[in-house]
Amino acid sequence: MPRRFRVVIADDEPLARARVESLLRAESDCEVVAKCESGAETVATVRRLHPDILFLDVQMPGGDGFAALEKLGSDVPPAVVFVTAFDQHALRAFEVHALDYLLKPFDADRFARAVDRARGHLSNPASAPGGDARIAELIRTLRDRPQHLERFAIRTTAGKIVFRRTADLDWAEADGNYVRLHFGRDSHLQRERLGALETQLDPARFVRVHRSALINLERVREMKPSFHGDYVVVLESGAEITLGRNYREQAMARLGRPPA
Repeated sequence: MPRRFRVVIADDEPLARARVESLLRAESDCEVVAKCESGAETVATVRRLHPDILFLDVQMPGGDGFAALEKLGSDVPPAVVFVTAFDQHALRAFEVHALDYLLKPFDADRFARAVDRARGHLSNPASAPGGDARIAELIRTLRDRPQHLERFAIRTTAGKIVFRRTADLDWAEADGNYVRLHFGRDSHLQRERLGALETQLDPARFVRVHRSALINLERVREMKPSFHGDYVVVLESGAEITLGRNYREQAMARLGRPPA
């Protein structure tokens, strides 16, 4: 009887989970046994079900994909396929150390090749390096890269992914569960909360000036007074961002206090 492979899908985006599950329907020997939407849920589910294949989104709430793998330790499934929107620098590490990875957005053919590779590894595990050692080396490699985000991987409405340098970002503003990134006259919506983005940016270059906005200090042209002693930060692009009172001291210290 042909072997069947038990699969767990871990991704915090419902549409992403649904797409992977839909594509797996074409793989008659693969059975989806669970879907997870956080790092903590992934750890608990994998330990309980011991799947053969794990499709793992790298960026998830409640501990990212790498943190989940570290917690799993020897319980890491035999075949892990990473799902990522990481930049090209990080992708080189995936190419060297990961069994396989899917760069969002991926098509059906690329997905089928990832399943084939996982299937081949499970059928002949001696053909690839040990899973635990490979993943541990991948984590070390990625964590040795610069600690601050260097480029954005942005999905366009046409389905392409374009890359923009972080240094070219003028400012970012919160937009619900998303953040809008402003590059001159262009803007892009990214699925990220502003607070999470702030932790990834170089604090020597970016500063929060409002609960819903952060700016690139190198893009500031002037500050002009507003009502009740408040200020508006004016960028080289002409964009005007209110300097929130709760962020005034921090922002002033970084921008330079005006003379008394």
